[in-house]
Amino acid sequence: MQPSDPALDAALAAPERQPAHSTRLGGREVGPDVQAWTVERAYATDLPEAVRAFSGSASAQLELQLGGHDGVPAPQLYSAWAGRATGDIARPGQSVVHAVGAAGHTLPAFRGTVRSRSAASGGDTVTVQALDGAERLRGPAALPRPYHGYLWGKPVATATWCVDELLRQGGIHSCPPPRAPVADDDDKAPLSIIYASLHGGFNSTYGQPEALPEPTTYTWEREGAPFEMALMPNGPGLRTSWMPRSRMVMPGSVFLMECWVNTALARGDKITLSALFDRSAGKFGVISVVFDAKTSYVTMRSETLGGTPESQSFNPTKFGALKGRWHLGLLVQTKPTSPRPTMQIRMTAPDGEYIESREFEFTEAAGAQQLSELRQIDVTTDMAVECVQVTDRVAAKASAFTQAAWEQRGEWVKGAELDTPELALFDVPKVSGSQWDVISEIARVSMSTAEFDERGIFRWRGPGRFTKAPTKPHLTVTTRRDIAALTVTEEIDACRNYCVQPYEDWKQFEYKNGDPVLDTSVRKLMPGVPVEVSYAMLEEENDIGPLVVVDDADPKAGHVVRIGDAEDGGRSVKGKVTVSSWREGPSYVVRFTNRGTTPLWTVTKDGKPSVSIVPIQRAVDPKKRKWARWSTPSHGHYGKQQYLAPESSWVQSAVIARALASTVLDAGRYPVPVLDAVEVLHDPRIQLGDVVRVVDRAGAELNTLAWVVGLRTTCAAGGVPQQTLTLRGTSYNGVPVDAGLTPDGPVDTGAPPGSAAPRAVRALTSAATEPRPVTPVPIDDPDARAGDDGMDLDHLLPPPWEQ
Repeated sequence: MQPSDPALDAALAAPERQPAHSTRLGGREVGPDVQAWTVERAYATDLPEAVRAFSGSASAQLELQLGGHDGVPAPQLYSAWAGRATGDIARPGQSVVHAVGAAGHTLPAFRGTVRSRSAASGGDTVTVQALDGAERLRGPAALPRPYHGYLWGKPVATATWCVDELLRQGGIHSCPPPRAPVADDDDKAPLSIIYASLHGGFNSTYGQPEALPEPTTYTWEREGAPFEMALMPNGPGLRTSWMPRSRMVMPGSVFLMECWVNTALARGDKITLSALFDRSAGKFGVISVVFDAKTSYVTMRSETLGGTPESQSFNPTKFGALKGRWHLGLLVQTKPTSPRPTMQIRMTAPDGEYIESREFEFTEAAGAQQLSELRQIDVTTDMAVECVQVTDRVAAKASAFTQAAWEQRGEWVKGAELDTPELALFDVPKVSGSQWDVISEIARVSMSTAEFDERGIFRWRGPGRFTKAPTKPHLTVTTRRDIAALTVTEEIDACRNYCVQPYEDWKQFEYKNGDPVLDTSVRKLMPGVPVEVSYAMLEEENDIGPLVVVDDADPKAGHVVRIGDAEDGGRSVKGKVTVSSWREGPSYVVRFTNRGTTPLWTVTKDGKPSVSIVPIQRAVDPKKRKWARWSTPSHGHYGKQQYLAPESSWVQSAVIARALASTVLDAGRYPVPVLDAVEVLHDPRIQLGDVVRVVDRAGAELNTLAWVVGLRTTCAAGGVPQQTLTLRGTSYNGVPVDAGLTPDGPVDTGAPPGSAAPRAVRALTSAATEPRPVTPVPIDDPDARAGDDGMDLDHLLPPPWEQ
């Protein structure tokens, strides 16, 4: 339920209510002009209505009927042809905020945008229809599809991560967003080259995962995460890495490596951020920082891989003394004219204190960074970590990167809440349609719910939300005071006692290189002028990272490019050209930016085009299989009532398939009653998913808990709001006994009545000498889930007292 205050609680409990509402269009209050309003919310799914609480998305709708004022009819004020001064208030796309309550106290009821407006000529009413935050997710859906999941045979993401990514595309954030998502035409502005939220996956918005840890070495934690969800190691020293979307050059500019951690949620005391740079002749440079929460020391290093590092230390004593959410970062400044890096630590403590070190200069030969390009970013952590970012050209110089910029002040608002990650993915499925379309599809497949609440916050809830029967209600409604009408429905369509879940079996992991794409031209790269080239890729080929710049001292084949200082080949050049890449539909786009002062070329040593693109794709498609769960006792009473879930690429293991089939079976093993058209006194605190105790002493002698799976509230000017709920019970009325009954068989054979009854039914009825008491059985009753050991397909039994 929505949080309230004592004044509103008292107003709702009063014998007589004074309805109140507030409506803003475009930020302007128009409540006095509202003649009538309707708010409707419900979970939508392709499952039977009685089990629809278990799956689907909810998109709230608001309908307003606006009247005119000061003698001017509404069509002249708010219609499509009204003057802009008043007409823009109700234009499509305009913001809408609606609040309702009593006695002058209100709670949010709707937040969204106008979809349509209509005005009948000659009248004084303009009808405005609005949709909630789902309207912000009408952009085209696109998900990064790296190959590393089936390359390493480890999950690269989850369906929850994909939902979070789609929300981010629509401007709805659950943690700090990428600092610079869009590359400018001149390739001079800041650019996020790696952004990994770690919200249920190693897949990244920008960049690609490079090394994936074993699934047994980590978990995804929401409790105690800095913002929403964090990667939690099961032991010290968990390592993962990403390749950038742009291979920035060294030495060159100012770049920032950062992350958020919870030092109180840890298996050790350290976290290390490290940048690996690809030098000439197969050598590598490393810039790294180690944050040690035990000693409070922060150690910066610059070195040649395998050599002796040059180190500098900073000692913020609060880091070791104060446990909690820390924002940690390393700001590195290099100049094209000098191999000596300068580093600075940026930190924000759990209490909000900003900590900034002095700029440390690395002057020793061991700390010099030679000409190179960024190969990858490594994170090694003992503690919960979230939102890893690397930003190139974050500022013109380190001193210009302000505290406000570091904290991203005013740049974002948290607008989403997730749930425990579900549906591990080895290969992210191809998607189409809008972002909301794909989120709705994932919700349907995963038995999850997706909704925007009354405050505009997106809430994702996994299949576990409705699988555990509650014991306490948020609210009690009775026929004596609250309920004006009530209909209880039980239907056989609500019974799903044979549930089949198709899935893709990813036990075999193989990949292959696609046909190499060779450039047909040598590209001339003028200083400071980006050159973009598109290369064709097949749809089944996964996303690949930017080309690796090779040189003559260590020539390599594969996904590479050689940069020469002459059109006919010349000498190979390292550390002068930034190579970036991204996917645009069937095209792989590469951008070359010459950071030097003289022209360069993409050319082999013998004068041929040097760009060689090697796509990667699956060598073996996953096997399509099915997992079934059923309840034999239920078959005896209701026959086999099958639910065959549609095939989906989102289900990629037998473990997940079994869990989903079990979820549907728990929902429909026996028909769970639906309480439809429950007309109650309006209570603005009620939300979808709330638990309501329904007490009916006037008709069905009902006293049960139920979930709110739909609600509709209407109000006309001068009247009181009318609220209608759709509720799904949290229990069923036990297993049928049919005491004293001899059910007739399906075919008239001339035999005495009852002799042709199904065997299972005859056994139950013969054992029942008197009616059993009415004892509701929760859907998560453990006695109803007893299975046969050692079998892939489980038989479920009713509670012992029904056997």
